[in-house]
Amino acid sequence: MLFWEEEREEAAPYQVPDDVLDVGYQVDCRTLPLDHAWALARAVSEALPWFEEEPEAGLHLIHGAESGNGWYRPEDVEHEVLHLPRRTRLYLRLPKTRIPEATEGLVGRTFDIDGHPLRIVRQASQRRFSPLSTLFSRHVLTREGIEEREFLQWAADALRALGIPVRKMMSGRTHAFRTPEGPLFTRTLMVADLEPEQAVELQRHGLGEGRKMGFGLFLPHKGIRPVKEGR
Repeated sequence: MLFWEEEREEAAPYQVPDDVLDVGYQVDCRTLPLDHAWALARAVSEALPWFEEEPEAGLHLIHGAESGNGWYRPEDVEHEVLHLPRRTRLYLRLPKTRIPEATEGLVGRTFDIDGHPLRIVRQASQRRFSPLSTLFSRHVLTREGIEEREFLQWAADALRALGIPVRKMMSGRTHAFRTPEGPLFTRTLMVADLEPEQAVELQRHGLGEGRKMGFGLFLPHKGIRPVKEGR
């Protein structure tokens, strides 16, 4: 007896789900403090009472350009501010079912971010998670003085707990954020060689605590090699 199949069915390409999205809001804001994490998180949470309790919701901090036309992003959090271009957006990571009430609660509001007015003009975009193989987080919450090797070991364990195998990772700069309860410390983290499903899973869950202040959220990056060459 012979069983013969002439052609094999190819697996369907992976479809990125749309149940959680990054939603961009156009803002009218000329300047912001460099360290605006706590003030912005508080403002969003006051406007959206459910935000803190929504496990998949997160806040992306607002970043000016790191460099360009001879201008470098300032680092003196005590005395310098971010000067924001007109195209600046505030991004929230939200379950799709929460987007209408988030937009209703935000659009038209003006927040006081440590003395800097920020007005939400309109909802401008929605984007799905990226299936790219390299992801980057500017701020993963950690503790003061942690050694890089220990931080990477913690990150590897956290990734494996999500079912994501660890192939390539690189950590970088540290930051300190002021809050009424004291400073919070973060490190940058890049994770590479991810399969599309793994990349989406990492964006969905993030790493560590503090996603309502912009910590532990990942975005796609062009690759790990240019960062290594530029260090």
